[in-house]
Formats: sequence, structure tokens, C-alpha cells
Amino acid sequence: MKTTKTLFFLAALCLAVSCKKHLREPGYTGWSAYAGGKEGNRYSSNEQITLKNVCQLKVAWTYSTGDKDSANRSQDQCNPIMVDGILYGASPKLKLFALNAATGEQKWLFDPASLDTSKKSDPMAYYKICRGVVYWEDKNGNNKRIFYSVGSKTYAIDADKGEPIKDFGKGGYIDLTENLGRKVSSYVSGTTPGVIYKDLLITGARVDESEDAAPGHIRAYDVMTGKLKWIFHTIPQPGEFGYKTWPDSNAWKHLGAANNWSGMALDEKRGIVYVPTGSIGGDFYGAHRKGAGLFANCLLALDAATGKYIWHYQVVHHDLWDRDLPANPTW
Repeated sequence: MKTTKTLFFLAALCLAVSCKKHLREPGYTGWSAYAGGKEGNRYSSNEQITLKNVCQLKVAWTYSTGDKDSANRSQDQCNPIMVDGILYGASPKLKLFALNAATGEQKWLFDPASLDTSKKSDPMAYYKICRGVVYWEDKNGNNKRIFYSVGSKTYAIDADKGEPIKDFGKGGYIDLTENLGRKVSSYVSGTTPGVIYKDLLITGARVDESEDAAPGHIRAYDVMTGKLKWIFHTIPQPGEFGYKTWPDSNAWKHLGAANNWSGMALDEKRGIVYVPTGSIGGDFYGAHRKGAGLFANCLLALDAATGKYIWHYQVVHHDLWDRDLPANPTW
């Protein structure tokens, strides 16, 4: 009897230890993704800098790409990341750089303008907003790459060499104006970076806010090849959930936006990506888009592996005030 009780006690103890280990919170000591981590919580558990010693901080190093605009109109919204002691970020002209985080020494610099020899290129592409970058490596720590957007191009850059990975997409990048289901006349641009789930790069885009806005689909691409793996239509198409909420059965053919420009968050354990969206194109006029306007102004929960709908919460029905969800969620 004692033996049975002892075995039962040991089994219960092992289970408790196992559960405690399993439920242990991550350390949050790094900053390996936009907003601190895929959870989007902008939190660091580091304790070297405190309320008592913050006043003693001094400049350790500075770095500049020399991109300041002569008219003093420069802006830099990039939230850099740090992986294995290397800081990755983008400059006002969207040059991608890698620095030794301890010293500020430049490891490499990628200038997208050096690849664009077309006279038809957008002269303002290099001043469009890039709020951050995405890092990925395979399970063996190889094939390290940085994903970041310059206008409608989302590049895959070798994290060690600072060069485009030629066998990714169209010679090193994917074109966000493609795979939208129709031709678009207004711009499509990457701004806030997406998230990585396993071998998928899940991303949104910034689009116009006028009535001719491009579709705001949420898309996932293979991180190795750049191939489109899944797509979620934020203006539902025939047969999709939410389609019947639109009085105009052809809304998906001519309306746009309902896009994710503000970032997203990932519950990696459950495989759920949380995606906030903006309003339907024609932000302040709604006569041409009757109905609640799904999935505009929503927080969407999607299966990160497939893009399938899980749930949504619409913050504003039939938005007439441009009440976009302006930041990535946290969980």
C-alpha cells in the first residue's frame, strides 16, 4: 500500500514539475521582431537600466546613413530588431543596414536604389514608409534572411551578406501589386512588417484611401521561394463567410482597402494570427458601399497555416470617419 502511495506521489510530482516547466513564461530579453516579439507586446524584461540609473546614461555610439533630406523632410519610422548581437533597420531612404549592436560598426548596407535602373520607376519609392523588418532562419540556423518592403517590393535579403536572394520571388523580391485578383490603378506598398509563422511570411499592405483603392487582402508567402501560399479576402468573395452581408454582391470586384497597414500579432503555439484592418476605400463617403462593411475596421483571427477564418470583431460598422485600427494587437 505504501509503495502504491509513493508511486502515486512521485507521478503527481513529476506531472506538476512538467506543467510548471511547460507554462513558464518566456524571458522577453531580446527584440527579435517588430514591436519586440511576435506577440506584439513591446516589452523587455531586461533590468540593467532602471529608474535609479537612467539619468546616468551616455551615448555609446551613433550611426548615420547620411539620408537626411536637404529640405528637412526626412522621416524614419523603423523599429529596428536585434538578432545574435546584430541590429537590423532601415534608413529614411529605405536602405537596409546591419550593425554590430555593441559598437555601431556597419556590417553591410543594402541600397535598393542601386538595383533600380528603370526610368519608369517611382521616384518617391525610397521615401515611402518602412516601419520595420522581419528575420527568419531555418530550424538548423541556416538560410538566414531579412524581409523588408520598399514601395510595392518586399525583398528577401541575405542576413550575412546584405544581398538579395536571387531564387526568391522575382530575383529577390515579391511584388505586392500582384495576386490581387484584378488590375489596380492606385498604389500598394509595404509599411509595417508582417510576421513569420514556421516557413510562411504573413503580410498586409498599405493602399490608397480613395474609392479606387486596391484590395487589402492578407497574404502568406513561402519564405524560401516567395510563392503565394494562401490569401484571405478582406472583402468577402462568393462562397466566403461574410459575403452575404454585402447588399452589393459585386462589392469585391470594385471596392478596396480594408487592409492591414498597422501590423499583426501571432500566437505561435496555437497557430493563430491576429490582424487589425482599416476602413473600406472612400473613407468618408459610404453611399457606394452600403452595409456593415465586413471585414473593414475589424480584428481578425485567422489560421496562420491556411489563412482560414476563425473569428472577427468589428469595431465600427459602415465606417464614415476613417476609424482604422491603428496598431498591432497584443495577446
